[in-house]
Amino acid sequence: MKHFILKRRYFEEGTFSTLHRADGSKVCCVVEREWKNNKPFNSCVPEGDYLLVPNNSPKYGKGYAMVAPTLGVTVDGPSIRTACLWHIANVPSELLGCAAPGLSFGYVKGQWGVVSSGVAFTALMKELGGEPAQLTIVKD
Repeated sequence: MKHFILKRRYFEEGTFSTLHRADGSKVCCVVEREWKNNKPFNSCVPEGDYLLVPNNSPKYGKGYAMVAPTLGVTVDGPSIRTACLWHIANVPSELLGCAAPGLSFGYVKGQWGVVSSGVAFTALMKELGGEPAQLTIVKD
């Protein structure tokens, strides 16, 4: 199973990270909502170990969901957080506790975010190949 490490930096405007393979090579940039004490729909998920599982969302289509029952994150519940997905988005305000990949960081729609999310998402989905993967989220 592939293992990825999400190295986060927290700001008032959002959480900005880089996703790395186990060998340390960079996969992409990532934007999430700011940390708001794990508040559903308003906060990024807590740091820790997750399973990334293939998911088909009615709203976003094929992608991945983060699962960590010990941290209160599942796909459907019961839990503190449900449907914390990886999908296409460019800025924190487009996310409800999910994560979005991008090719780089930039100023988009009047906010800091990620650029070329669709391109980065397609590349990430190809790399994951429809298989589950491990994800470790840490503060950088």
